[in-house]
Amino acid sequence: MSDRNNSSTSSDWCDSQCWSFLGFRLFLAFRWFFAGLDKFELDGSYSFANYYVNMDRMATGIAGSSILPLWSTKVFALPSGYLMLLLSLTLLLGIKIRLSLIVSLFLYLGLTVGMMAVNENSGIAWLAIHLLISVMALQMVKSAKWVLWKD
Repeated sequence: MSDRNNSSTSSDWCDSQCWSFLGFRLFLAFRWFFAGLDKFELDGSYSFANYYVNMDRMATGIAGSSILPLWSTKVFALPSGYLMLLLSLTLLLGIKIRLSLIVSLFLYLGLTVGMMAVNENSGIAWLAIHLLISVMALQMVKSAKWVLWKD
């Protein structure tokens, strides 16, 4: 009788894997939020105009310091801040979490390729950690609770 009660209690509520996944999910949501918000800042103010100045500067800098052509860095840079904010929202609210984590993986991979192209080793290491967190979260996505729209 006690085995039945213990098993139903652990499956009805959140077990350690559920809490671990929530930690990964919240970390990635806030990480994307602050990374995306940062793209809109210039000299202490936030605006859409600042966003396009910053993204153009980033794309031009990467293209100028690597073998990547300017058109490819602009194609990646221009939507990235908006995508980061969207990922933040979907992960925080629990909207299509599996899809959000897959998009996160590819965005982190794209950012890592940019860092590799300019030989920024410390940035590559930080992004690799974020990539691993995304992979671990994706492995645990079945433990997701508190979601608005399941995959």
